Amino acid sequence: MTRQNYTFTSESVSEGHPDKVCDRISDAVLDAFLTEEPEARVAAETFATTNRVVIGGEVGLSDKDKLHEYMGRIDEIARACIKDIGYEQDKFHHETVEVTNLLHEQSAHIAQGVDAASGKDEGAGDQGIMFGYATTETSALMPAPIQYSHAILRRLAEVRKSGVEPTLGPDAKSQLSVMYENGKPVGVSSIVLSTQHLDASMTSDDVRAVVEPYIRETLPEGWIRADTEWHVNPTGKFVIGGPDGDAGLTGRKIIVDTYGGAAPHGGGAFSGKDPTKVDRSAAYAARYLAKNVVAAGMAERCTIQLSYAIGVSKPLSIYADTHGTGQVADAAIEAAVAGAMDLTPRGIREHLGMNRPIYQRTAAYGHFGRDPEADGGFSWEKTDLVETLKKAV
Repeated sequence: MTRQNYTFTSESVSEGHPDKVCDRISDAVLDAFLTEEPEARVAAETFATTNRVVIGGEVGLSDKDKLHEYMGRIDEIARACIKDIGYEQDKFHHETVEVTNLLHEQSAHIAQGVDAASGKDEGAGDQGIMFGYATTETSALMPAPIQYSHAILRRLAEVRKSGVEPTLGPDAKSQLSVMYENGKPVGVSSIVLSTQHLDASMTSDDVRAVVEPYIRETLPEGWIRADTEWHVNPTGKFVIGGPDGDAGLTGRKIIVDTYGGAAPHGGGAFSGKDPTKVDRSAAYAARYLAKNVVAAGMAERCTIQLSYAIGVSKPLSIYADTHGTGQVADAAIEAAVAGAMDLTPRGIREHLGMNRPIYQRTAAYGHFGRDPEADGGFSWEKTDLVETLKKAV
């Protein structure tokens, strides 16, 4: 029987975290190529350290002249990301950082597996397993610890960028230990926040005085109790942040990007990958299916696993687990989701409208648990399959 009373912890990192700077640049490169050509192929990786950003990987456009033109824009794309995040440090500044572009044309051997057939027979861009998850414990159908860890950092970024809190810097991490009673989140036993600050004279207490009101307004009423432990900048000063303080790399925050450890992960990172890569698109599809299962009232919790082989169009397996909360059999859910959506790589992209420049915004504060947007962003968060799934079971 599933435990009903326990404490579970998840963390988030801000857009200024070194790894998130790299995720942002990689996804900005992806968006730039998708703006030019919806079927563009991109696998971009970014490395950042003191005064240096290096971007490598593979890209492909059908128009080779356009490909070379876009290669020349990589420097300005990277600098625009760093500027928007807010880095103007002596040793990491959007104007003075050295940007090295090592992107090259996509491998023909990789392309042949994906391009060998047309239409819905197009193969997956790689092998792998992908998981999606949903739970009723928040309105976004996300686990509470990761959802509110993200929300705290988003709020702090808002007041930093608006100028309301000019002493805050871009680099930050949050962590919440959420207490569950009868399987439902009821409060936090500890709050951890480390945030860069631009005033070197600030103490940990000074930083707490700045951030505490925003944390309190972000968490549900009654969650912070008299015995809740606070750890704000517990190591003291945090003035040097971002890649100058710690090197960053694309794809190192895969648990932050997904469910905060509350659900399985297939191991593949998302940022910098175009949607032919099932590491990304099928993980989004699995979240979409799991969310619709829960939204349909079929379960309080649902995990969906999909698996693929490179060059093969259809998923090798579809697995559902409702963790003992299902109102219908898990096997019936597996059959229902298989019939509700074409789960070939092209079918996923067409169903969710993924061949659009919608990825840069996913690079921080989670790929899931966000509101669907008018231009197609976060389309995998829609619950438009509810009636279809109900009819199927």
